[in-house]
Amino acid sequence: MRAANLLVGATLAEVGRHIKPGVTTAELDRVAEEFIRDHGAQPTFKGFPNPYGSPFPASICTSVNDVVVHGIPDDKTVLKDGDIISVDCGTLLNGFCGDSCYTFCVGEVAPEVKALLDVTRESLYRGIAQAVAGHRLGDIGSAVQDYCEEHSYGVVRELTGHGIGHKMHEEPSVPNYGRRGNGIMLKAGMCIAIEPMITMGGREIYLSPDRWTVRTRDGKPAAHFEHTIAVRRGEADILSSFEEIETKA
Repeated sequence: MRAANLLVGATLAEVGRHIKPGVTTAELDRVAEEFIRDHGAQPTFKGFPNPYGSPFPASICTSVNDVVVHGIPDDKTVLKDGDIISVDCGTLLNGFCGDSCYTFCVGEVAPEVKALLDVTRESLYRGIAQAVAGHRLGDIGSAVQDYCEEHSYGVVRELTGHGIGHKMHEEPSVPNYGRRGNGIMLKAGMCIAIEPMITMGGREIYLSPDRWTVRTRDGKPAAHFEHTIAVRRGEADILSSFEEIETKA
């Protein structure tokens, strides 16, 4: 699990090095797929089934500005100065899955948008701090929700984190909202992906006609950060990593 997730972190860092004005999201997808396959893994997103439409056609999700999740890379979406882009990535390596997401700034981003990213990233770590044996799922969701709503941001309800292991999506669902002390109890050894999806405006979202792309209803930006962690006694073990993204990207 750790190897698969560290590869995701390295892939996101490699993609991050290519994020700049003028680059298309399709170019970023090609960088990611080549990097993943060159390291002996498979991109788990490519061909991922959709009960409402066609399988996902790319190796990463590239969600720009008001796209919350599942943006499809293409040659028409050209990054501009001031954009933000969430890059979600999954790998399958030696039978185990990795999954992580990071929201990048493209050039100079407005201070209020940068603040959204900072709060969303911090909310992820506040959720992770609650992911210890003996706590409950509601403790994670409450930590994320309380922090983001203190800053007047919207917390998406319809999309959640998830269990992860031999398959990318396993039980349980891990909401980014909830009440402390509620939900299933966490046990040492459980692996879950925690992924706050936070909006600058209202929390309402809608599904685009492509049956993948999820956008904010009010058109305001959204941020998305994700780590895969292993539940331990005392402190969660973060299996993915932002270190290379934030030091070399």
